[in-house]
Amino acid sequence: MKKLLATASLAALLMTPQAWAETTLKFVEVITSPERTKVLQSLVDQYEAENSGVKVEIISLPWGQAYEKLATMVAGGDIPDVVEMPDTWLALYAGAGKLASLEERIANWEHGKTLTDKTLAVARQAGDAYMIPYGFYLRAMFYNKKLLAEAGVDGPPATMQDFMDASQKVSKLPGKSGYCLRGGPGGTNGWIMMAAAMNGSNEFFTKDGKSRINEPGSVEGIQFLLDLYQKNYAPKDSVNWGFNEIVAGFYSGTCAFLDQDPDALIAIAERMPAEDFAVVPMPTGPSGQAFPTIGFSGWSVFKTTKHPDEAWGLVAKLSSPDANATWTKRVGVIPIHKGADQDPHFKTEQFKDWFDTLNGKQYVPTIMPSYLEGWGYFASTIVTESAQEALLGQKTAQELADDWAKFLNDEHAKWKAQK
Repeated sequence: MKKLLATASLAALLMTPQAWAETTLKFVEVITSPERTKVLQSLVDQYEAENSGVKVEIISLPWGQAYEKLATMVAGGDIPDVVEMPDTWLALYAGAGKLASLEERIANWEHGKTLTDKTLAVARQAGDAYMIPYGFYLRAMFYNKKLLAEAGVDGPPATMQDFMDASQKVSKLPGKSGYCLRGGPGGTNGWIMMAAAMNGSNEFFTKDGKSRINEPGSVEGIQFLLDLYQKNYAPKDSVNWGFNEIVAGFYSGTCAFLDQDPDALIAIAERMPAEDFAVVPMPTGPSGQAFPTIGFSGWSVFKTTKHPDEAWGLVAKLSSPDANATWTKRVGVIPIHKGADQDPHFKTEQFKDWFDTLNGKQYVPTIMPSYLEGWGYFASTIVTESAQEALLGQKTAQELADDWAKFLNDEHAKWKAQK
């Protein structure tokens, strides 16, 4: 009898709403790190607590393989409900009709009117708002004060030539290098910035639709990065370094310079005394200007979701002013809501140079041409593989630039034809 009662009680328990969630949302994150996942999970926990009967399954893809893994999931029909969408992939998935438009949702959302104009503009890069960005990544230059002093370098570099000279001096120190080169996944921004700085322009295409990446100045910028590596001003194994490796290379004191977004501050501030490092705007080129890349990522809903209201509810929760404040402070991006820059956290010295970069006339933020459907593949795969060949001496800077220009010319022609 006791056994029957126990079985009946168990069956009743299993049938309760608390035991079985009515809805499960599959949520893929692609710019993965332990700290980010922990913050994301805490925000998802709040959403679940506020929405009984909804369970969110977070799938974390390592960034180095995320482009291919997500593409494989989608092609195989294993499509998530909500995805962390980098700017470089937005046009690909929106152009293929995979993403749900969020225009009506945003218009009726209580926090829609507090989104900044820049937030809405980049959300609509592929037409409708197919994502809500969660913040902006703007490049600046970290430098190790102690290494520069030891190498006899008088202060951080203001120009590209200063940067090269300082890297050479630091590299003469035993076991030290000038620059933490990102030769592996995610290195596209470095190549684009250096090319633009030396070319004096961040325009990707001429008026007749031709890529400017293989113009003489751009090739000079590409050669600049090749020289840093091939002259041993960057660690030899940095040809394979991604985000975690370059950040570790900086905070460990292996190299003196690192160009990165505010998200690198998290790991660096935990491991380096504040007085040992600082941040300055990117060095300027011969034109007197620098063109630091500004990127963004955000939350998108796949059109195939069977739970559109719940999926939007999750995006709205993550994008709310309170949740976005938590996310931006912990992850290290510039926030999306009006007035957020007045938060004491963003008025501190560590963020000063990012806002100086946004406001300085000699610093022109560069937005990648993510409206091209092939840009995601170009940035995630083509640049990494071909740039590594050039770093290892298998291609010249001109050959590399010509290869990239051919691909980008074709992509621009496709985009223009579709328009």
